[in-house]
Amino acid sequence: MDKTYKILIVDDIEINRSLLADMLSDRYEIPEAADGMEAVAVLDKQHAEISLVLLDIVMPGMDGFEVLAIMNKSGWISNIPVITISAENSSSYIDHAYDLGATDYISRPFDEKTVQRRVNNTIMLYAKQKMLEGMVTEQIVEKEKNNFLMVEILSNIVEFRNGESGLHVLHIRIFTELLLHKLMELTDQYHLTASTIAMIVNASALHDIGKISIQESILNKPGRLTPEEFEIIKTHSAIGAQILENTPYQHQEELLNVAHDICRWHRERYDGKGYPDGLKGEEIPISAQVVALADVYDALTSVRVYKPAYPHEQAMEMILGGECGAFNPILLKCLVEIGPRIREELKVRSKNEISLAETKYLTNQLLTNGRASNRTLALLEQERTKYQFFASMSKEIQFEYNEHTDILTLSEWGARYLGLSELIVHPVEDEKLQSVISAEDFEDLHTKLRQVHISNPVVNATYCLRVNGVPRWYKAIARPLWVGEESEEITGTIGKFLDIHEERMELDELKRRAVRNSLTNLHNHMAARELIEGALKQEGKSYAMILFDLDYFKFANDQYGHMFGDEVLRYVAKQIVKNIRSEDIAARVGGDEFLIFVEYKDNIRQMVQRIFTALTDSYKGFSISLSMGIALYRGGEGSYEELFHCADQALYAAKKNGRKQYCFYNRSIQGFLSILSPMDNPDS
Repeated sequence: MDKTYKILIVDDIEINRSLLADMLSDRYEIPEAADGMEAVAVLDKQHAEISLVLLDIVMPGMDGFEVLAIMNKSGWISNIPVITISAENSSSYIDHAYDLGATDYISRPFDEKTVQRRVNNTIMLYAKQKMLEGMVTEQIVEKEKNNFLMVEILSNIVEFRNGESGLHVLHIRIFTELLLHKLMELTDQYHLTASTIAMIVNASALHDIGKISIQESILNKPGRLTPEEFEIIKTHSAIGAQILENTPYQHQEELLNVAHDICRWHRERYDGKGYPDGLKGEEIPISAQVVALADVYDALTSVRVYKPAYPHEQAMEMILGGECGAFNPILLKCLVEIGPRIREELKVRSKNEISLAETKYLTNQLLTNGRASNRTLALLEQERTKYQFFASMSKEIQFEYNEHTDILTLSEWGARYLGLSELIVHPVEDEKLQSVISAEDFEDLHTKLRQVHISNPVVNATYCLRVNGVPRWYKAIARPLWVGEESEEITGTIGKFLDIHEERMELDELKRRAVRNSLTNLHNHMAARELIEGALKQEGKSYAMILFDLDYFKFANDQYGHMFGDEVLRYVAKQIVKNIRSEDIAARVGGDEFLIFVEYKDNIRQMVQRIFTALTDSYKGFSISLSMGIALYRGGEGSYEELFHCADQALYAAKKNGRKQYCFYNRSIQGFLSILSPMDNPDS
């Protein structure tokens, strides 16, 4: 078998490494490390090849937490998922591992199927994520290339009317980029970043867009302009800015805002003697200052209808001598330092190379900083390729509904799965769609979408769909997108809404949410632990910790869907509450695993038998079977961690012995685990 993925197993106990390797070696390549130092050494050499790390937490020398810290510092954690492995079930351990970037947690003793599925799921999730990120990146790059193409076409139309060669825009972009990068090296005064530079360079192509309104007879006049003609020429700055101000989404798109500043003020001069507003010094945006200098240099070194091209040396003398107006002294220093590179860059640069470099910068910034506008997000959401890919990989039914056009678009995979066409006009009236989802449910979803606010835009609802004639419950997750003025109006209400929401939240409700599992309303593990630790401090009392999980629970999810699985968990939780006393403690530990903590005096077997029998039930045709482990506490013997560990060991033994049973952990035989059947006496 082709072992595409490599998994690094890090554990100081060789038998643990051997067990994990046996479980995984038939599908994956398995390098091993016996301690944290060795693991870091392997990662340093092979981090590009490692697909996953199985990391023990408790190790001598450098422990698992230190390995995670080094992976964070080195940047490996963003590309290599880590599943921590340990017999230590303390929530503080687990939470600290998650805080350091761990993806998942596996407790010892190892269950082979659990290990294999968690490893496979984690590797596949990261692989899909990388593929999706790559696809989104390609889309953004393509969009930015198209944006650049449209900007270039528009600017070249202006240059064509201006009787120039068409290279002016390309030259301005090159000079602007060189000046900005040199400026970033010399000073941090202007807070330039790679994405800011890419934005300014792209926007520079529109600096003379206002010339489209100037008569060609004036633009292309070979001789000296009259004072009246020069005044007309001077209007192009304000006209260009006005054109961009009238552009839709101008206030939402940074590119247009930067282009506006360049258009209006690239004819200003540092001493205040420029036009149209007579700005002086740092009143002029740095983007306009840089483009102004680039524009003057290219005008001097290029042929114009009214002049020949000056050599580089003469152009530099004219600019530095003040013949073309005053410029920022630090920009003049930048120009001098990049002087030797200008000719070389003009020879090797091409439009495609410039566009690709800049769009990669911008793409990375958009993906990592989330700076895309709502309009851009809306366009990306509507890209057919993206959600078709995601739907086919995730096996989810992706859909898009446009309220204004009343058109429902389904992903290719979703349409095929439901037996529908990909495009449905007037969905409420469509008979085939009604055979899958009722008109009432569709209208309910539609209503929920209309009622959401931008502060909490996600809709969660559960509906019954008929897939190939078979009814199944599905959870619908939808998020509306607002574009334009409506978005601004909704955004304006966020702060007020959140304030009112916080004020109206009852303190008791906040406390309940902090200690209760949201699905089952039982205690969460952390809250249960605090209560149990308090009880264990009381002397002279005996307690039993009962730990159990549902046998074959995955079958419920696979056969009937995850919504049904949630119903089963809620039903089990209700049965637990019915069959224990009010002073007893019940918690959902995680997944399908539950904990019950009870006080007892003598006959604990009878109490356990009663709870076991009550929970071994049937729910809507699904047989509920349990594997249960019990550990006993008799005043002063051990801590919460030890008690939980013993119950977990007994649970593991019950599962290993064939499931559908409960077992006790026998403390009386030191160093050994004695498993007793349900009919044995645990106190013997």
